[in-house]
Parts: sequence; C-alpha cells; structure tokens
Amino acid sequence: MTPAPFAGAGDLVLTPRGLRFHGRDIPCCIGRAGTSRHKREGDGTTPVGRHRIAGCLYRPDRMARPNRWAVPIRPGDLWCDDPGHARYNRLVRAPFASSHEALHRADRLYDLVLLTDWNLPDPIPGRGSAIFLHRWRRPGHPSAGCIVMAPGHLHRIARAVVPGTRLIVQPLAPKMAEPTRT
Repeated sequence: MTPAPFAGAGDLVLTPRGLRFHGRDIPCCIGRAGTSRHKREGDGTTPVGRHRIAGCLYRPDRMARPNRWAVPIRPGDLWCDDPGHARYNRLVRAPFASSHEALHRADRLYDLVLLTDWNLPDPIPGRGSAIFLHRWRRPGHPSAGCIVMAPGHLHRIARAVVPGTRLIVQPLAPKMAEPTRT
C-alpha cells in the first residue's frame, strides 16, 4: 500500500509497515480486529480516517513533561467509555460510577498518551471512545483500538507533534507486520 494521498511530511500515517513519521516506519500495533470505517464501542478496531492529535497526557511522577502542552495525569483521572453517559469519551474524575478506564495505572501503559480527536468534540454515543497513541504491553500485542508502540518511539513522537498534527489511518488487517529497518 502506498502512503495516503495528500500526506504531509509531519503527518503520522498508519501503513502495513508501521506508523510512518518523518520518513521512518515505527513498529506499532493496532486494534485486535484491525481497522474499520464503522467503528463501534468495544469492537476492537482502530478507526479509518484522518484524525488529529488533540492532546497529550503524562504521568509527572514517572517522567518529565514531554512537551509544553502536555497535561499531567492525576490519581483519580478516568476516561468515560459509557455510551449512555453525558461525559462519554471524555476525561472524568473518580468517583465515577459509569463505565470508564483508569488513566492513572499501576502499570506503565498510560504513562504517556497522545489523544486523538476520534469521536470528538461532540461524541456520538456508541461510536467509540479513547482512541489513543500509547505504549504497547509488549511488541506484537494488539490493542483494544488504540495505536500502540515502544515507549521510546512514543516519546520521540510526543516531543515532535503539536495539537492538530494529522493521524491518517488506512484500512489494515488486524496484525501489522514488523517494518523493515531503514
């Protein structure tokens, strides 16, 4: 597959070879069910389309601020994934009774998170929430829909992108191939 049409040098472009950024293919994984043009909450897919980086979250107790616009993750920070709740696909605070994902975790999965604008700013219930770029559990292990990679690559991207940087997701099979080293 060729790079997405109209992709710029500063864009992040998901390809079968990895996440293309600044002329390099970064090894990554996507949702366990591949990509979809019809993303639904909990379907395990990464949504196809042109998205934007909308924010950056980080754990200040575990790392220095990766860029000027990064926001600290605090104990009690959660992400609402309940399609029936008014705060669906938004950062919320504990205590929170509806379905959510903890951002302040014991593991290092969400130590650094790049937020995308998927299903924002006006979330459509059930269309999917929390499409992030974050650290992978281990190489080759798919996500629930996010784009995941090694922490070093994620840190380099977080230092280089700005809010509004485009993320172009092309249709892909569930398991991405390890990119060829350039």
